This record gives sequence, C-alpha cells and structure tokens, in this order.
Amino acid sequence: MSEHAIKVPDLGEGIAEVELVAWHVKPGDAVVEDQALADVMTDKATVEIPSPVVGKVIALGGEVGQQIAVGAELIRIDVDGAGASAGRAVATKGTPAVDVTIDAAAPVPVAAAADVPAPARVSAPAPAPVPAPAARAHDDRPIASPAVRRRAWELGIELKDVTPGGAAGRIMQADLDRHVASGARLKPPGASVPAQAERNDEEAVKVIGLRRKIAQKMQESKRRIPHFTYVEEVDVTELEALRAQLNAKSAGERERLTLLPLLMRAVVLAVREFPQINARFDDEAGVVTRYGAVHIGIATQTDSGLMVPVVRHVEARDLWSSAAEVARLAEAARSGKATRDELTGSTITITSLGALGGVVSTPVINHPEVAIVGVNRIALRPMMRDGAVVPRQMMNLSSSFDHRVVDGVHAAQFVQVLRRLLESPAMLFVE
Repeated sequence: MSEHAIKVPDLGEGIAEVELVAWHVKPGDAVVEDQALADVMTDKATVEIPSPVVGKVIALGGEVGQQIAVGAELIRIDVDGAGASAGRAVATKGTPAVDVTIDAAAPVPVAAAADVPAPARVSAPAPAPVPAPAARAHDDRPIASPAVRRRAWELGIELKDVTPGGAAGRIMQADLDRHVASGARLKPPGASVPAQAERNDEEAVKVIGLRRKIAQKMQESKRRIPHFTYVEEVDVTELEALRAQLNAKSAGERERLTLLPLLMRAVVLAVREFPQINARFDDEAGVVTRYGAVHIGIATQTDSGLMVPVVRHVEARDLWSSAAEVARLAEAARSGKATRDELTGSTITITSLGALGGVVSTPVINHPEVAIVGVNRIALRPMMRDGAVVPRQMMNLSSSFDHRVVDGVHAAQFVQVLRRLLESPAMLFVE
C-alpha cells in the first residue's frame, strides 16, 4: 500500500497554526483530484484544502475545532494503483511542503469526522477550480439578507418555498417578485401559529470557526478597552433628499448610493480635525499610531457571522467609488471570497443594521482601533423648526470610543462635526 500524507500548507506570513473548521470526507471515502477535503481557518478567512491525488481516505489528522500547526499532517490517503502515479506527478510540481507520498503502512490515529456546516470560505490555490457549493437542500434554513426576510414576512411568503436565484443559494429581492408573480398562495403577515405541545429538546452547538473568532475578538475588545459611548440625534432630511437626487441623476450608470458613502465622506473630513480618532492603539507597547490614510471597516453580517471588510483610502475616493467598493466587499464577505487583506487593516469602523438599527446601540470597538461609528435607523418624526412642528427624517449616531486615548470631550466634538456635515450635506464637498 502506498500512502500520501497531505500537510497543512503555509497560508501566509506569520501564520503558525490554523483551526480545523470542517471535514468534507471521512475514513474510507474515495476521493478524486481537486475534491474538497477540509476547511481550515486563519484570522477570519476560511480556506478550502483540495486533494492533489486520487485514492481512499485512511485517516484524518484532527477533529473539528482543533488547532493544527502549519506543516502538520492533515489527512492520509491510500494512493495505491492509479492514485500512486497521481501522487508522484503532484510531487514533481514543487509542493513538498503541502503533501508527500509515504511508502509505509504505519497506523495513524483516526479522528471522527464531524457533521458541521462549513462557514464562508476562500478557496486555496489549486491545480483546477474548486467546484461551486451545492445548492441548499429544500429543508435547510433559507439564505437571505435581513431586508429580504422582512419583505418576505410583510408579503406573507415562506422563504423555504422560494426558489433562490443568488450565489450559493441566496434568496434575492427578485426571487420574491418571481414567487409572487407565479401566483403562489400567500398567508397574511404575522398570521397566528397553532398552539403546539410542550418542548423539552435541547441543542448543544459547538462554537468553532468564524463563530469562535468573533467571540474571541469581542471578548478581547471588551476586556482591553474601556468603552465610552456617545449618542447624538441627526436630522438627515436634506441628506436623504440629496441622495435621492444623485441616484436619480446617475440611475443605471453608477453604483446606487446608500447612506454609507455619505457617512464615510463625513468621517474623512471629521478625522482631519480629530486625528487621534483615526488611529490604532498597541496597548502592550503603549503606542498610539495615527493614520493619514482613512481605511474604513464596514461591519457586514454574513450567514457565517459578522465580518469587517475594509474600504481602503476612502480619503482618495468619491461617493460612487466608495459605494462600489462597499458593495463589492460585502458580496465577497457574504459569498466567502473575501481575502485576508480585505478583512484587515482598518483604522476606524462603521457599523449599521439598516432598517433594524433601532434607536440606540452601544457598538463594540474593533480592536485595536479606538473608535467605531454606529448608525441607527432613519425615522420620520415631528420636530420643531422655526416655531412650527414639521415632519423630519431623523437618525441617531451611536458611537463608541477607547476612553484611554480619546477624551470624552473630543469624542463628543467629533460626533458633532459628523452631525453638522450630515445636516448640511453641501459641506461634504468643500475641502
């Protein structure tokens, strides 16, 4: 019997170990070249490890959730016969650090494969493209954004009945339109649910992969940083009118503007007055680094959890360039194609839950940054203007700061500058 050991590859500078987040095979399975074997995670990027040989799985080198060192054995495959020649062919391609053929039959401990859903992934370099993820099974939890779920509820549509048209089985707004047009029977929104019998079942969910990375990141941030949160009300009536005019003028020619690019522009202008807020704090070295470049992290909810892709050099972008980059990075994060570089290096972060943004929030700072700007929902409210009660579109900014390096008065002044810029949007275009 000829055995082929596939080792954990070097996935980037400074990476000494990875977390095993999913197995796609188990001992005894036959595998073909380029078939996905396992998912491993480093930072917030998940990498799919393909098979370079044809053969049968003998042993797995770890359990889901386990940390494995770079260079350690990941999986062992029997490549006897036709598989052996494939293994030797791979060895000539200059990849001895990833896999090596072993002419031995020494026993290796076999770890049971865990049936754990794979998180969003970034494909590792492979001789051929990795096959696209299979479409979701009919009884799986439907994949859809909060906006799509809300509209489905309002229309009385069960998402499990909708045929997905987006990447990786994602349900889009257009899919809801097609479902309604097909004449499908709808139920009234919020229809009552029949009474059910008592339930005593429990489900233990292992915190691994991206979920564990998020938990560790949030714990580290709250443990290290004394948060100071400041909330201010902003009248965005003129801003929303300007946004509507710009979208109408460039309809079909440019990326549609949301509130985010306008807020990003306001942040660029505000940090010029308060450079201590566009910064990162190395608390172990006791050094605050202030940046001229404004690299804004955009907190993005994905099916695997919260990710923060980074729009770089916002100070050099116009509104449409920022909008296009936000859209590109959000799609990359949600489809699992965001790279490590696209998920690191931010100097300040913006977080928003859109229509679900609530009235007030206390956002957690993206360590080692020193500030995060939170956007709450826009609501039409009666306000006093020139002695009269008039309807205005109002929004709260809920922003948190690292109180070790940002004084409360400077945090408040920074948010007031944001408010003035957003309430007088012409000022966004004045250098």
